[in-house]
Amino acid sequence: MILDRLPTIHRPTKEELLGAATGFWHRLQIRFKWFSIRSVRPFNSDEIGAFVSWIFWGHVLWIVIGTTTFVSLAIWAINTVFAQETLAGWVGNYLTKSSGVKIVFENAIVPTWRDGVITFNNVFVSRRPGRMDKRERSVSKGSSTTAATAAAAAAQAALDQKGSQAGAAAIDDGNYTQFDVTIDKVNVTLSFTKWFNGKGLLHDVEIRGVRGVLDRTHVFPTGEKREPKSYRHTHNLGDFEIDNFKMEDVLLTVYQPKSFRPFTVSVYNCELPRLRKQWLFYDFMSANNMSGSFDESLFTLHPRQIHGMTGAALVDGQLEDDGGQWKKHSRLRIDGLSIDHLNRGVEGPFSWIQEGNVDIVADIMIPHDEDRGIAKVMSGLYDQLEATVTSASHQLPGVVGRQPKPTADAEDLATTTLSPSPSSSPPPPNDLLILDLRVHLNDVRASVPLFPGPHISYTNSALTRPIVAYINSRPHTCIPITCRIIKHAHEFDGSWTVFDSGLLEDLSREVYEAFVMDIRDERVRGRRIRKVGVWGLRVVAQALFLGLAGQLA
Repeated sequence: MILDRLPTIHRPTKEELLGAATGFWHRLQIRFKWFSIRSVRPFNSDEIGAFVSWIFWGHVLWIVIGTTTFVSLAIWAINTVFAQETLAGWVGNYLTKSSGVKIVFENAIVPTWRDGVITFNNVFVSRRPGRMDKRERSVSKGSSTTAATAAAAAAQAALDQKGSQAGAAAIDDGNYTQFDVTIDKVNVTLSFTKWFNGKGLLHDVEIRGVRGVLDRTHVFPTGEKREPKSYRHTHNLGDFEIDNFKMEDVLLTVYQPKSFRPFTVSVYNCELPRLRKQWLFYDFMSANNMSGSFDESLFTLHPRQIHGMTGAALVDGQLEDDGGQWKKHSRLRIDGLSIDHLNRGVEGPFSWIQEGNVDIVADIMIPHDEDRGIAKVMSGLYDQLEATVTSASHQLPGVVGRQPKPTADAEDLATTTLSPSPSSSPPPPNDLLILDLRVHLNDVRASVPLFPGPHISYTNSALTRPIVAYINSRPHTCIPITCRIIKHAHEFDGSWTVFDSGLLEDLSREVYEAFVMDIRDERVRGRRIRKVGVWGLRVVAQALFLGLAGQLA
């Protein structure tokens, strides 16, 4: 055959090709081609397309899995090509234009390879009134004082031009909390998956060394009466949901409106398992631990502890075998809080107290989240099925055959017999948050309020003077108050403060009811003491008369 007569072509081996190579790059090319296609021929179009696909999808996988590493490498490359301040200016301008808050990076943005984080050093954040058009805002590198001065000058220039230019952008009235804050260090890790799901790009955040001023002196009422719920935040796509948040060494000076004295707020240490913009106040209540001071009053938030047990759940002070519907039991303690922080903008006894301080101890029971996993769902279905079968087995069995028509008495008896007992009532909802509060009023003085109208919300005007008299009758003692606040977890959706969550209003209402109970108990106790006194006088009088009668006899 012709094929048998053709000479055999010898294919060179890898060693022969490497031996014939002329340099390093030639040997590297031979090794790569031998590894990829087992030959040294040129790549065809299919192989080039495969390489491009592998490179593309490899980078996509790298971005998804190692977002922080990818961004760190990009930062290192940009800092190598350009000046280190260039990237800081780009990021600052972008954040300022997108958020409306002035952000200045004093130092360069550098990746920390050892810890796997991206570090921002000496960050200045400011919010001052100016033009509402975010596209006109820009920042440049400089000190905190320079940035604050530039912001004030821009605001003054905008006010001077108000009304002089037709069609100009709207002027910000400044009716909000303004601040100038300097942050010493911020460490962040990024997540592409969270950003793709609309939960923000931040995965872990650690903040250290915060100093600055919170200025609320420019806040003024608009004239319309609004409910606290109307101030809650509305969820927007991209609101951050941080999985791990830490904050240390925070010291801020707060200036309140209406010539209220300035005070300081400090946070020594704060660790949160998560921090969501939509559930900001709720997540701070669920903190693992937090300590600091509010107007020189120390506060702590930590897991509740009992002797002899660790990680145990308590319900009404009793030990529970498992956590049940409670995810966490925490204790909040505030010592010596001035009463003027609680009597502003509320109704009830707190608004009547003019002097003194308050000690607050709150045991917080945090419910489980709604997404508790398939195991919890199946366990709940099994418990409901078991309860249904058990309740059905306790009912009276039906009688086979024709039954006479029951009378009205028989129907009432059957209804009474077969109606579920209070113990078999459906369990309470699983989204309840319970706060057991113990409030101690120290050295308080109260005054009778002047109400603008005859109707007083939930309070009763007939009990106002007795409550004020009860408070003033103990000027140099402690008035203990115990109450419980129960709220649904969804009521904290969008809440950022104690005011818009409704907790301050609920606390004032519960304190009012506690005062009413104390006054009622005191009156009952007084009647009992008077009855005992009258009974004692009768006994003494009877003994005296019997003694006199015996002597006369």
